[in-house]
Amino acid sequence: MLGRPGYHIRRALRNMRQSPFLSLASIATVALSLALLAFFALAVLNVQQLMASWGDEMAIVAYLDDPPEEKVLQQWLADIRAYAEVQDITYVSQPEALERFRERLGPEAGLLDGLDAQILPASIEIHLREELRQRTTLETVAGQLQQDARFEDLTYGREWLEKFEAFLLLLRISGAALGSFLMFAALVIVANTIKLTLYVRQDELEAMSLVGATSLFIKLPYLFEGTLQGLIGGVLALGASLLVFRLLLMDVLAKLLMITGIDTIHFLPPAWQVGLVLGGGLIGLLGSLFALRKFARIGPA
Repeated sequence: MLGRPGYHIRRALRNMRQSPFLSLASIATVALSLALLAFFALAVLNVQQLMASWGDEMAIVAYLDDPPEEKVLQQWLADIRAYAEVQDITYVSQPEALERFRERLGPEAGLLDGLDAQILPASIEIHLREELRQRTTLETVAGQLQQDARFEDLTYGREWLEKFEAFLLLLRISGAALGSFLMFAALVIVANTIKLTLYVRQDELEAMSLVGATSLFIKLPYLFEGTLQGLIGGVLALGASLLVFRLLLMDVLAKLLMITGIDTIHFLPPAWQVGLVLGGGLIGLLGSLFALRKFARIGPA
């Protein structure tokens, strides 16, 4: 009899049909919990993408309020290239800086119409070797350059990186805390749903035990019931997350991140989507197991 999963699934579906409000409450709680967790995961994923993009473009920028003559400028560039940590350097003139700013603004570029290129300083962008693009190395090279009076006005985004790292850590901790609380609540609701179903059918379960049904045979439909509720909740959470992402979050995040140079907002990777659905099934299964603990002696072993 244990080799007939179809029978146990039919029993589980029958239980769910006979207790629709309890089943819907379990499914809705699992779906809400996992959907909120998915939104936190989306935020973390795209912030990580932003930080990775900044890491690839990480550079020390020396601003030149009064650019020197071409011959002098080439000597300055040669001096910077002599640093062992430097991979390449780029000189950005004032007109080029204004054009870059215009491209970053995209549809809002018209705000710069009529402005003179002199409002922005020229700059030298210093890119380190890929394996050395770390905050400590940037600080070391920047410190050496600042000792040269020609390159006193330097920036390399240290403050922004520190703030973003702190924000990402806070986002992860908040998501983990809220997700854990919501998943625990979902687990408790699934467990209580199964418990109520067991109480309602207590006489039936005792009768099955008396005619020789094993404890595992009696419990399997309820394990399937909890798992099915969790899986349905996981699928609903994935669908709701994708719908909200397509209709709202994609455009909002794209506008927020446009000025940073990120032009693609990502949804959850396929492996994460599968994990979201299976996570719902696991919550349902664990809830059923908790509910069945007190019925461990039903039926012969």
